[in-house]
Amino acid sequence: MTEEKKEWFENWFDSRYYPLLYSNRDEEEASLFVSGLVDYLKPALGSRIVDIACGEGRFAQQLAQSGHEVIGIDLSAHRIEKAKEAETSRLHFYVHDMRFPFYINYFDFAFNFFTSFGYFDTARDNHMAAHAFAAALKKGGTLVIDYFNEHYIEQRLVPAETIVKEGVTFHIRRAVKEGKIVKKIAVTDEQGQKHQYQERVSAFELKDFVALFRQEGLELQEHFGDYHLNPFDEETSPRLIMVFKKP
Repeated sequence: MTEEKKEWFENWFDSRYYPLLYSNRDEEEASLFVSGLVDYLKPALGSRIVDIACGEGRFAQQLAQSGHEVIGIDLSAHRIEKAKEAETSRLHFYVHDMRFPFYINYFDFAFNFFTSFGYFDTARDNHMAAHAFAAALKKGGTLVIDYFNEHYIEQRLVPAETIVKEGVTFHIRRAVKEGKIVKKIAVTDEQGQKHQYQERVSAFELKDFVALFRQEGLELQEHFGDYHLNPFDEETSPRLIMVFKKP
C-alpha cells in the first residue's frame, strides 16, 4: 500500500524541530499582545472562544485564565498532546483541520494567531478554511487574524542563514515564489541525520483577506500593524492584525 503523502505543514509542525527552531520567540511580547487584544475587544465574562491553530495552547490557556470558555484546535497531534496537559473544566483541546467546520454558530470569538493561515496551495482550501472560520461564529461574533505584513517581510527577506540550537543545525533559504513566502529548512540533527522541511505561506495583502472573508459574510472592522495595536502602515508595520465581524 502506498503511504499517503503529507502536506508540508503536517510534516513540519508535527516534527520536534519546529518548536526548537522557534524557541526564541518573544513569549512575553506575545502574551502582552493577547492581553491588549482582550482589553480592546472586551469580551463578556464566560465568552465562548476558539483558538484556531493553537499549537501547544499557551494563548488558549491565557484566554481561559481570563474567565472564558476556550477550545483550542490544531492539526498537529503532537502539539495537541502537549496542550492537553493544561486542560481544565473551561479549556479543551482537539486535533482538527481548520479547513473543515468544527462547531457551527457557537463561538463569540475566534482567534487565529501568529500567521497560522495561508498554508494551502489551492484557492479552494483557503476558501474552505475561511468558510469554517465564519461558520464557527455566532451572529455578532468576532474573528481576529494575525498575519505577517507581506510588504514588510519581502523588503527584509534574508535569503540564507544557518542557525544552531541544542546541537541541531538549521540551514535556511528564503525566497518569494509564485505569490508565496517560501522557506526551505535543511536540518542536521545531533546524530548527523539529515531532514528536509519547508514552509510555504501565501503573501496575502489586506485586500485579499477582505475579499476572502466578505464572501463568507464577514466585514473588516479594524486593522493594526503590530502587537501593540498601533495603526497599520504598509511599509513599516511588521504585522497585519485584522478584526472581522459576523453581522
